[in-house]
Amino acid sequence: MSGLSLAFDTPQLAQQYEVRSAERQFVNGQRLVAALGVRAGERVLDIGSGTGLLAEHVAGLVGPTGKVLGIDPLPLRIEIAQRKAKENLSFQVGNAYALDGLPSGSFDVVYLNAVFHWLPEKTEPLKQIHRLLKPGGRLGITTGAKDQPNLLQRIKREVLSRAPYAAYPESLAGTPHWVTADELSALLGGAGFTVQKIETQQNVHHQPDGNAAIAFSQASSFGNFLGHLPESLRSQAIDDIKRELEAFRTPEGIRLEGKRLLAVAHKPASH
Repeated sequence: MSGLSLAFDTPQLAQQYEVRSAERQFVNGQRLVAALGVRAGERVLDIGSGTGLLAEHVAGLVGPTGKVLGIDPLPLRIEIAQRKAKENLSFQVGNAYALDGLPSGSFDVVYLNAVFHWLPEKTEPLKQIHRLLKPGGRLGITTGAKDQPNLLQRIKREVLSRAPYAAYPESLAGTPHWVTADELSALLGGAGFTVQKIETQQNVHHQPDGNAAIAFSQASSFGNFLGHLPESLRSQAIDDIKRELEAFRTPEGIRLEGKRLLAVAHKPASH
């Protein structure tokens, strides 16, 4: 099995993501939303909204005169998000490659929080987002930095380079497509955005043990952590990765330290 698959997601993984993302993706998303300066009365699109934690937070910021729409390609996660829906907050199944049904110039803010690296082809989604934004509208992105992977990513890469796993190279469609700050800047500029800032930030979190670290990655990748491997090899690969992770465990747990990018850009105002 190769390639990114939405079919690997399960109700259990979706519920785990709802719980586990509260301590990481949600917190990072709050920082992104603060950098975007979301205000009362604004219309906001959350692409890759997951179970809706951040969209719910943003709905509180825009208030009753604003609107927030969260879209995600994973129906099980949208099912959880729907429980948070209210008059100014709605969710629907959708993705960054199918934005044609949304009207041009209909949003003040669009953001992708911990989502951009799941887009193999990034130019067309960025052009569509540019179309959706009002003149002067803002785009926010958080994503991992390609040149600063964390410990789990490095160990996974090393383990998978060995036999028997090397016989099943990961499909480019099934792994995160990280970018550097320079690559992100070029992508934004090429889609017509003016970059306000791109910051490289420390991205440190602790997991109590190897099991927890892998479980977090499984929930965050909707089951695609080792999805390219035949099912008969996945348990063995998990055990190998876990064993190497455990060598780094301290009384604090396993420290996963990498870098993330936070970008804010805007669509130039019309003259």
